[in-house]
Amino acid sequence: MRFARPTARFDDVVAFYRDDLGLAVLAQWRDHDGYDGIVFGLPDAGVQLEITQHGSPPVIPSPHPENQLVLYLRGEQALRAAVDRLSARGHRSVAPANPYWARRGALLFEDPDGWLVVLTPWVFGEDSSAG
Repeated sequence: MRFARPTARFDDVVAFYRDDLGLAVLAQWRDHDGYDGIVFGLPDAGVQLEITQHGSPPVIPSPHPENQLVLYLRGEQALRAAVDRLSARGHRSVAPANPYWARRGALLFEDPDGWLVVLTPWVFGEDSSAG
């Protein structure tokens, strides 16, 4: 399964997901029929996030607080490692619009386009209290 979304800040978004979050790059291209793009594994090749940039200047929809990429991490230690990595690179968590995330111990970060990434210390479907 692959999810795709546009960006207007390709290099910054690539650095955020690749370097700051540590996602694996599965493919990347420049100026392929006018598109720049990259595919990340979430966390592997089975589920993918594709980011593309097109146009001059690129036009993207405005971020919305309910448009989120949720990354389920396995436990507090995995969450802390991700948060420490993001914090060391200058990122700060933001308050969620939906109080569910804070109640469940998740932390949210904005990517360079302002789109939200939710980091949870539990895996939906494996943790019976996660609903």
